[in-house]
Order: sequence, then C-alpha cells, then structure tokens
Amino acid sequence: MKRAIPVVVLSIAGLVPVWLYQPSAESSTVQATTPAPSTSSSSSSSSGSSGTNVVTTTTVDTEKGPVQLQVTFSGTKITAVKMLQQPNHPQTTAAVPKLIAETLEAQSADIDTVSGATITSDAYKESLQAAIDDNTKAASASPSASASEASSQTVDGSALSTEKGPVQVQVTFSGTKITAVKMLQQPNHPQTTAAVPVLVAETLEAQSADIDTVSGATITSDAYKESLQAAIDARG
Repeated sequence: MKRAIPVVVLSIAGLVPVWLYQPSAESSTVQATTPAPSTSSSSSSSSGSSGTNVVTTTTVDTEKGPVQLQVTFSGTKITAVKMLQQPNHPQTTAAVPKLIAETLEAQSADIDTVSGATITSDAYKESLQAAIDDNTKAASASPSASASEASSQTVDGSALSTEKGPVQVQVTFSGTKITAVKMLQQPNHPQTTAAVPVLVAETLEAQSADIDTVSGATITSDAYKESLQAAIDARG
C-alpha cells in the first residue's frame, strides 16, 4: 500500500531524525552573521564486510544546536548520509534533505548552502568533510576499496513524457546495491523540485522502485518510479 508524503515537510522517517536540543524553542530566525562553530568529541568509523565504511563524525556545536552526521561509504563513494543530531528548527528540517541530496550528487562537501539555514549548512559541510577525510585515510589502507569501485555500474532509466514534462533517471549501482540516483530530465515545477530529493532518499532507503508517491507531485513520482524500475531491470 502506498502512502502520500507531503512535499512541504520533506522529512524522511529514519533518514532525517530530529534531535531536540531546546524543547521550548518552536522556531528561530537564522542570523546573518554566522559564528565559528566549535567541534567536540572525535570521529569513529567501522568497516563492513563488503568494502562499506560507516563514519560517525564529530559533533559541531552551533548557536542553533549540535550537528552530527553518520556517513556511509562504498569504497570512496558516499552512499548514504544520516543526521544523528540537528537543530530543532523548521528551516533545518526542510534543509537537511536538500543537503543530503546535494551530497549524493556532488560526492563531496563542495555543495550549496541552503538559504535560510546557513548555520546548519555550514556545520553540515564541516562535519561531512571530516567524514570524507576519515574515510579517505581508511580507504587508502584498504585494498578492497578499488575492487568495490570497479564493480560500480551506471544505468540510464527510460525517458518518459508526462503532461508536466519529461522524466528520466540515471542510477548508479555497486553490485546490486543502488548507491546514487540522478535526475537527467524532470519537469520544471516547484512541486517536482521539492519532491525529487524525497524520491531519491526513499530509493536509497528501499533499494527498489517500491517507494511512496509524493503528495502534490503524483505524475512526476509515478514517472520517476517507472524510469527507476527500467534502470533496475536493465542492470547487467
């Protein structure tokens, strides 16, 4: 059974947990001047049996609240990002899926700051870069990393024409695991722009095209899932 996901919330259960640091604070305006965040504790990582490395980053303390990530790598490729701690603000809740989607697209911390969530964005990028640096050290010492990357395969899904515009996805696999999804074509609509990060995050979580339709972007969601399934079926 499919369920609808509101576009305006952009929250993904299990992917973007909210860490309440000030229960009494309902909302706050991001300041124009961002103070230099302080970093506490040390990062840790654990290696899986198939070249997977999970890095828990240091906690970056900001005036809005702490930011901490858990980043999963397959070799040197970023396959998932999970927020362990984040400020309890609507701006942050809306910004996190965008930051994660940009990270999976760019495969680096060189991503855009989300307007309205500058402090969280800067702390996120700082924490992400620390995870990347930690993984690079681990990958350089692991001979299995290059073998994992060698098994990577990129497949273009079918291009679908809808009344809203064309939809086509490009899916990257590591073995049978979906590690990244990129939109090659999509309708030029605000609903689609907001829905795509949610669809991509759901795909990486479900590892299939059996994902929820995003409320307000039904046509794009259905075409996305069809193109995604075509890419999965075409995987060698």
